[in-house]
Amino acid sequence: MDVVMVGLPGSGKSVVGRRLAGRHGASFVDLDERIESASGRSIPEIFEADGESAFRDLERAAIASLGPADPAPDVRRVISTGGGTIVDPRNRWSLFRGRRSVWLDGRPEVLAQRLRRSPRVRPLVTSRDPIGTIRDLGAKRERFYAAADVHQSGISEVPGVVDAVQEHIAGLDYLADTTTLLRAATSIGRIVLGDGIGARTVAGELARLGALRATIVSEPGAWAAHGESFADDLRAGGLEIVHVLLPEGEAAKHMAVIEAAARDLAALGVERDDVIVAVGGGALGDAAGFLAAIYLRGIRVIHVPTTLVAQIDSSIGGKTGVDLPDGKNLIGAFHQPTAIVIDLRYLGTLPERHRRAALGEAIKMAALGDSRLFDLLETDGAAIAGAEAHVFERGVLAEVVERAAWAKVEGVTADERERGAAAGRITLNLGHTLGHAFEAAAGYNDLLHGEAVAYGLRAAIRIGLEVGVTPRERAERLDHLLDAVGLAIEPLPYSLEAVMGHLTTDKKRVAGRQRWVLPTADGVVVRDDVDPETVERAAASLLLRPTASVR
Repeated sequence: MDVVMVGLPGSGKSVVGRRLAGRHGASFVDLDERIESASGRSIPEIFEADGESAFRDLERAAIASLGPADPAPDVRRVISTGGGTIVDPRNRWSLFRGRRSVWLDGRPEVLAQRLRRSPRVRPLVTSRDPIGTIRDLGAKRERFYAAADVHQSGISEVPGVVDAVQEHIAGLDYLADTTTLLRAATSIGRIVLGDGIGARTVAGELARLGALRATIVSEPGAWAAHGESFADDLRAGGLEIVHVLLPEGEAAKHMAVIEAAARDLAALGVERDDVIVAVGGGALGDAAGFLAAIYLRGIRVIHVPTTLVAQIDSSIGGKTGVDLPDGKNLIGAFHQPTAIVIDLRYLGTLPERHRRAALGEAIKMAALGDSRLFDLLETDGAAIAGAEAHVFERGVLAEVVERAAWAKVEGVTADERERGAAAGRITLNLGHTLGHAFEAAAGYNDLLHGEAVAYGLRAAIRIGLEVGVTPRERAERLDHLLDAVGLAIEPLPYSLEAVMGHLTTDKKRVAGRQRWVLPTADGVVVRDDVDPETVERAAASLLLRPTASVR
């Protein structure tokens, strides 16, 4: 097997890695040394002459030069990475899959002292306050380091560290076909992202909570595709598992359905200390989360999203709710999960329409200001919709999910209950105001949520152009991206009267004024002074017969 050493500068990756390789007669690879050898320059020289971006390109090339992971059960190669190597999602995908990873951790004071004695200059840790710099880097990178299979800290002497790492590696299942890519403890729940990690990670979360049983809440499609085998895996680990099935899609989001499910929980003897595990897409997560929020005045819930739109958006943030005929999610609660387990492997069974629709939410996230995500969707958005092999094999889909999901995490943690007027969580509603109105006009049957968001985003672009906040170049770029992925192309067959009528129940209204999230040159702005006629023109431009109802 290959063992990958990760951690902050000064954590001992090279010295521990060399010792570990020596014990096994394995080869040792220092990625920084490989980069310097290939370029003929030191890393500080590369940074000074070409900048960090050029160095990261060389780093990716060095990782590619490693070739495939060695599948042998014994340690054949030990790879030491630079401190920032695994910040890049694609690097983590390449390094962690098929390999075993070790995070060497340490106190910033200890690491700073080591760096002072080191002959190697670290360009990112050369400030007047190295301890503060290391502490800041550690906070920003912790979610990446924490994805490693082994976390080793608290031992300062190299032989002791090598002994501990050796013991941990010996206890790993080298045949395990799972890869964790991100692990973060946040104020809105623990976030774990990876490939093939579902049941194993949930079992670990349940053990951490001291739960001896779990109630899986799912729906027929997700249960058949993933839930039943997921439940079997949990049972194999000694957990007691019961389950409750809700209807598919928006049909789950009715008060009568929630009441029936609550009665099922009562019949099963579910208690306040029990845990609901929600396995399914966005609508299922909304309904199961609401059920968890109100049953016994609130019980714990773990989300296991199985659709792309749920993984990048709806499972994150603690918003739960059910629909009324008057509007979407008008009854609900904020109820944060204890964990969100995002398993990319579940996306392999998604129908094309669902993958494509989810890109509406991903494009929204890119429009909020993630330029890398924007570029990525322009390059590979259509390939993701079409499930082309390279988007799975090369980590393209993994990067899209991580970037979009983490943008949602940051937006929610900045404004958990959507009270900010012009920043934070309200900005995540880009495309949702008219998008929800289109969904309601369709009776929550014709449009998938991401498709509705795409139409709502088109409308927001047109409103932004008319009120002067969206530059023509930005509007054209967003429109071209929506065209490229095949979203919001055909006019909708709903009446303008029906669409505009549903705006009156939108939850983003404050003091009777509608708040609109509109694209700018590099992000969004929130406005509450948009003329109703401007909104009508934008909505009408997306309708087949804007003045006549077909329903």
